[in-house]
Amino acid sequence: MSSVLYDTPGPRAKVRNWIYSGIFVVLFGLVLWWALSLMGEKGQLDADKWTPFVTDGRIWTTYLLPGLLETLKAGALAMVIALPLGAALGIGRLSDHAWVRAAVGAWVEFFRAIPVLMLMLFSNALYAPQLMDVPSDTRPFWSVVTGLVLYNSAVIAEIVRAGVLSLPKGQAEAAKAIGLRKGQTMTHVLLPQAVTAMLPALVSQLVVILKDTALGGALLGFAELLSMNRQISANYSNTIATMFVIALIYIAVNFALTVLASWLEKRLRGSKKSTGTVLGAEEIDDPVPGANTAAGA
Repeated sequence: MSSVLYDTPGPRAKVRNWIYSGIFVVLFGLVLWWALSLMGEKGQLDADKWTPFVTDGRIWTTYLLPGLLETLKAGALAMVIALPLGAALGIGRLSDHAWVRAAVGAWVEFFRAIPVLMLMLFSNALYAPQLMDVPSDTRPFWSVVTGLVLYNSAVIAEIVRAGVLSLPKGQAEAAKAIGLRKGQTMTHVLLPQAVTAMLPALVSQLVVILKDTALGGALLGFAELLSMNRQISANYSNTIATMFVIALIYIAVNFALTVLASWLEKRLRGSKKSTGTVLGAEEIDDPVPGANTAAGA
C-alpha cells in the first residue's frame, strides 16, 4: 500500500532497507556491548548494586514510591488546570473580537516563549515569604505546578486553535445557517470534532508535563521521582542502577498514559454517535425562516 509521503518500495529498495536495518542492529549491539563492558569494568554490574531493588523494600517505600507519588500529584494537578485553561485560551484566539484575540494572543505568545524552568524559578520567587504566605515545605510543589500550568496552557491553546482550524469551513457555515450562535457552534459542532484530531498532540503535551516535574527536583528541591536518585545513591552507592530503574518507571507511567489515550481515541473514532448535540428551538437565536412551517406541512 502506497503512502502520500513516499512511494511503495520496490524489490531492490526492500533489500536495501533490510541491509540498512541489519547494519543498524549490528552497530547498536556493538555499542550496547561496549557500554556494558565499560560498566562491568567499573563494577556497575555487580549484584550488590542491583539486588537492593528486589531484596530491600525500604528503597521503594522510603524513596521511589513517595517520589513517584509527588510526581503524579504535581503532574495531575498541572494537567487538570492547564487543559481547561488552554482550551479557553485557544477559543479566545478564535474570537470575533479583535481585543480578545490580541489580549489572549499576547498571553499565549509570552508564556510560550519563556522556558518552563524559568517560569518555575519566577514562581518560586513569587511564593517567597516576603511576598506570599506559602509554607516552605509546599513552596517547591506550587512553584512547579504554577510553572507547568503557565507554559503548557499556552501550548495547549495553540493545539486547540490548530485543531479547530483544521476542520472544514463548511462545519461552521452549516451551524451558522441553522441559526447557532458562535458559542454554540464552537461547543456543539467544532470542539467535539476537533478533539479527536487534537488528541495525539494533547497526549504528547501531557507526557511533557509529567516529565518536566523533574526540573523542580533538580533546582527547587521538589521531592519528585528523579530527585530520589541522590538519596538512594548516597545510601546504596548505585547511581547507574538507580537511574536505570527510575527511567523504567518513567517509561511505564508515560506508556500507560499513551495507551489510555490511544484507547480513548479509538472509542471516539469508532463511536456511532453524533459528535454534535441536538439543540432545542429555544436554544437557537434565529431559526431558519420557514423551517417550522415546512416541518408542519
